[in-house]
Amino acid sequence: MHIYRTHNCGELRAEHASATIRLSGWVFRKRDHGGIIFIDLRDHYGLSQVVVRPDRDFFAVCERLRLESVITVTGQVVARSEDTVNSDLPTGEIEVVVDEMHVESAAEAIPLHLAGEEDGPEELRLKHRFLDLRRERMHRNILLRSDIIGDIRERMRGHRFVEFQTPILTSSSPEGARDYLVPSRLHPGHFYALPQAPQQFKQLLMVAGFDRYFQIAPCFRDEDARADRSPGEFYQLDIEMSFVTQEEVFAVVEDVLYGVFRKFSDWAIDSLPFPRIPYRDAIIRYGTDKPDLRIPITMVELTDVFRNSGFNAFKELIEKGAVVRGIPVKGIAGSPRSFLDRMVGYAQSIGAGGLAYLVWAEGGVKGPIAKFLSADEMKQLEETCDVSNGDVVFFVCDKPAAAARISGDVRLKLGRDLNLVEENAYRFCWVVDFPFFEFDDEEGRVIFSHNPFSMPQGGMAALEEKDPLEILAYQYDIVCNGCELSSGAIRNHDPAIMYKAFGIAGYSKEDVDTKFGGLISAFKYGAPPHGGIAPGIDRIVMLIAHEENIREVIAFPMNQRAEDLLMNAPAQVTEKQLRELHLKVVLPKPDQPR
Repeated sequence: MHIYRTHNCGELRAEHASATIRLSGWVFRKRDHGGIIFIDLRDHYGLSQVVVRPDRDFFAVCERLRLESVITVTGQVVARSEDTVNSDLPTGEIEVVVDEMHVESAAEAIPLHLAGEEDGPEELRLKHRFLDLRRERMHRNILLRSDIIGDIRERMRGHRFVEFQTPILTSSSPEGARDYLVPSRLHPGHFYALPQAPQQFKQLLMVAGFDRYFQIAPCFRDEDARADRSPGEFYQLDIEMSFVTQEEVFAVVEDVLYGVFRKFSDWAIDSLPFPRIPYRDAIIRYGTDKPDLRIPITMVELTDVFRNSGFNAFKELIEKGAVVRGIPVKGIAGSPRSFLDRMVGYAQSIGAGGLAYLVWAEGGVKGPIAKFLSADEMKQLEETCDVSNGDVVFFVCDKPAAAARISGDVRLKLGRDLNLVEENAYRFCWVVDFPFFEFDDEEGRVIFSHNPFSMPQGGMAALEEKDPLEILAYQYDIVCNGCELSSGAIRNHDPAIMYKAFGIAGYSKEDVDTKFGGLISAFKYGAPPHGGIAPGIDRIVMLIAHEENIREVIAFPMNQRAEDLLMNAPAQVTEKQLRELHLKVVLPKPDQPR
């Protein structure tokens, strides 16, 4: 008999009755019923109930045994009586009557409650993550993550992709988030950077002739935490393909994601192909480039309706560059005035000057701004917003970026508060045709808006002949339920076009050669047209696991302050280590901004 186990805690069934077996695991629950101790013994595979009778010489040891102690038991499998069968447990038809018991590791009093769904304080959970991961939900999430990654690998190989590994120590790259820097001992004053993504390396693999690359790639960015973004590090399904069009990239990604979501969740999912939404349409219709299509509210552009209207509050703002967005909602005209007032208050709380609205009801259109609008303007609103009796339209007027943000947030708030969010469904879309450049008000110059390595639509001619702010790029995002899973692009593989594009963004030829020397040099020796994308593994698992926070699907995440409470990182290092790296720590003064 094996020293620790003949079976795992999840596999015993009625057919094992009368067999002598050995199990090892953690004491998950313990109950004393009339002098008999019942223990739910847990391991990676499941639970088995074991029974310790009072005549055993180790009975007193079991009485003192704390939860989460590790024990090995040997005994006989016994079928439970019909009235004691636990139908909720795969092993619920049997129990193990213990003849021998050995304590492998006695546990101290545990700081977390591991049974049930109660989470407990996040700081405590992360500090004792090894305990938190014993909880059924967390254990299930991490196993789901492993299964999803394994399935993705199989699907990628089915599409003839080859898996590669790219360097972790590399050079710093501009036009992105902040890098994590690693000082070099051998080269004083020089630093490596941890890769924000394997962007240049995967493009170089295409130049090297490998045709189809993928990697479950670790990426590192020094950025703030959000519910759907882990600070410090994350993993993505990194993809690159040669001699492909944008639609061919979409076809591969759609097939992989559709298959993964169908396999690991029973929620409804869009049929293929997923909808394509131009960026500018997304901003107007949803207020964001990450639209949640589960909410059946589509916004409309109404600036021209109010441009010459009698509603001076909007008219004057429009003259100063503002736009008007309408948010039509069907069938809520009967909502109490308090609901409408709450929506106005919400809009103000997120930065709006106010939130106008009109109610289409029996007897005419009502609302605070109704008296300022002519019959023709009312008719225009009715037709453009596609509303009739019973409907309400909310209006946001502000500068374009603010109007998009505020109206988009109001749309989400309406969807949640009115219970309009479609349940148990994944609604995917592609957002396409991103602007190649944007104007940075702080720097007073044109900068790249999304990805500097993308191919501009129209190529060199567009860069030479068009207003930079009118140039579109072969850039795309894939979005699910309002969560951006990935950005991607057809790449700029032509050195002349790259120099020109970076020149518009304020980089000299020397800047490009210095910062992207490896890539630009490679393109001068014959580069195939290529494109790719990198869906986030953590976000995919979060959606499939139906979790609200990405930390629930990462084994050892950092907290929102980018701290690893379990390993006490980041931490100070010794003077000896600093000397070896030719570094000196200069801490900010208490009143100095970090």
